[in-house]
Amino acid sequence: MGIAEDKVLTNLRKGVLEFCLLALLRDGEWYGLDIARRLSEQGLLAGEGTVYPLLSRLRRSGLVTTEWSESDVGRPRRYYTLTDLGRENLRAFSAVWGPFRHTVDTILETKP
Repeated sequence: MGIAEDKVLTNLRKGVLEFCLLALLRDGEWYGLDIARRLSEQGLLAGEGTVYPLLSRLRRSGLVTTEWSESDVGRPRRYYTLTDLGRENLRAFSAVWGPFRHTVDTILETKP
């Protein structure tokens, strides 16, 4: 992939990462490292360090809550859960994403 493609992909990731993370939390709580690993496996994160500042921002914005839980394998872990406000933000994104994606696809596929 060339420099131009890398830049486009980076910008696309930045635009959707928050909502992909919220979507992961839709069905229950997740541990931060598991979130980072899942997003990395899907090609949405370049590195795990990106997810923690985002999780902190989402927590401060009231979109997720956190709870510490004891771990069988070491230190207590912080688990993240979607709030009602987070669900509303995810719903709003989902409502506009489909039509937006369709419009972009249509424009890209249209031959002059």
